[in-house]
Amino acid sequence: MIALASVLGVIVVAGGIAFAVNKANSGDDDAKKAVVYPKGATGEDRLAIRAGKADAPSKLTVYEDFRCPACGQFEQGFSKTIGQLVDDGKLSADYHLVTLIDGNLGGKGSLNGANAAACAQDAGKFREYHDVLYANQPQETSDDFGDRSRLKELAKQVKGLSGDTFDECVDDGRYDGWVQKSQEAFGKSGHSSTPTVLLDGKNVWGQNSDLTPKKLTELVDKKAKDAKS
Repeated sequence: MIALASVLGVIVVAGGIAFAVNKANSGDDDAKKAVVYPKGATGEDRLAIRAGKADAPSKLTVYEDFRCPACGQFEQGFSKTIGQLVDDGKLSADYHLVTLIDGNLGGKGSLNGANAAACAQDAGKFREYHDVLYANQPQETSDDFGDRSRLKELAKQVKGLSGDTFDECVDDGRYDGWVQKSQEAFGKSGHSSTPTVLLDGKNVWGQNSDLTPKKLTELVDKKAKDAKS
């Protein structure tokens, strides 16, 4: 584990493992694909997928990797709270999908998973499929999501997603170039590990974070109340 950590730049944060950026983390070694943007892509350079209304009082920005175990732990602890705050119109959540684990451990699970999530966005099913992927997240050393048939099988758990349109999008890697561009932007952002979680621009997740679902709710509720006054 020590030797592995020295190679991968693994750091312990917030009760889990966060994967740090290193010089080998571009996410894949293939030629760059043309950038095609998923439906509703938003944010700077259209590299985020948003859940919620753009005019929500609070904005959460999340950089995550579907193979990242700390991202899985974050989602396990916070996804229901975030979903409720989004549904209440108090919070918008911008998701930036990156490929650190592919770069560190090899494989294409991060890339293929992110592409599949973007395909789900086209069908208006990003949130549901995002949650299914994390609920079925493999060990980070396993590249289960590198198998596109696995991603298509998981889509059957989301009503109205599975079918020829989604399968074709997954199989042809339609949004690979967009995911690659997202990873490149993340590498230049000054952030160095996943998950990176910003609330209204402030980093609220990491080694010294005391953020809990309850505290997140309190912060967002206060901002919503202030916005009405």
